[in-house]
Amino acid sequence: MEIALSPEALGLELALRAVDGNQTKLAEICGCTQGAIWQMKNKPQPALSVKYVLRVEAALQIPRHLLRPDYYPAPVAANAPELIAQAG
Repeated sequence: MEIALSPEALGLELALRAVDGNQTKLAEICGCTQGAIWQMKNKPQPALSVKYVLRVEAALQIPRHLLRPDYYPAPVAANAPELIAQAG
């Protein structure tokens, strides 16, 4: 049985997969310890700490809205109003 992950947990999982699951490598990118990454991953609601999002985005090219969608909403297309008008 697979457990559904929250969007924030998925963001942390994306970052870890980008470094082949290596918590030490992700910690180096974040400027923290491997233990801090372990704690983020194993807390009741896993998520990459907001203070590391921009570093991870720059190093791994994972958009911030995927890493922490609760803090960084997905960008809206510049032509969104036009598309909505066409659809309606």
